[in-house]
Amino acid sequence: MRRIGLLSDTHGFINERLFLFFDKVDEIWHAGDIGNVETSDKLATFKPFKAVCGNIDGHELRAVHPLHQRFKCEGVDIWMTHIGGYPGRYERFVKPDIYTNSPDIFISGHSHILKVIYDKKLDFLHINPGAAGNTGFHKACTALRFSIDGEDIRDMEIWEIPRNELI
Repeated sequence: MRRIGLLSDTHGFINERLFLFFDKVDEIWHAGDIGNVETSDKLATFKPFKAVCGNIDGHELRAVHPLHQRFKCEGVDIWMTHIGGYPGRYERFVKPDIYTNSPDIFISGHSHILKVIYDKKLDFLHINPGAAGNTGFHKACTALRFSIDGEDIRDMEIWEIPRNELI
């Protein structure tokens, strides 16, 4: 069993309370718009770290974090990218592959809106963890944690802090 911490859109800011939420996870996944190398390094120092670059990430982050990551966690096929769209409205960059080679979990960020949606047509879980950073239109910072045990995805929990309570 692996316990996963999932976030996106930090834009160079990490609330210290997020480290408490991720304290017992085995690894952290970041769905892009990390913001700067310091943020990436801080998360990678804390826990094993996988990330994709986002549209605001510069060449230093793009050199380390790819546009897409496709990997297995336990028995689950994961595809993580920053701009991916939603069920029924996938972005043109992912659409051909998502219909011909669907993952078990498709993770994207970018919208700053936390959504967990089961795509019935393509038979996979779509996850967008929202925005953990303090830049953007969102009113609350969000992240997720969940467990993958074999092929089971379970114990999903939401971390949410109103932006006006950030430290």
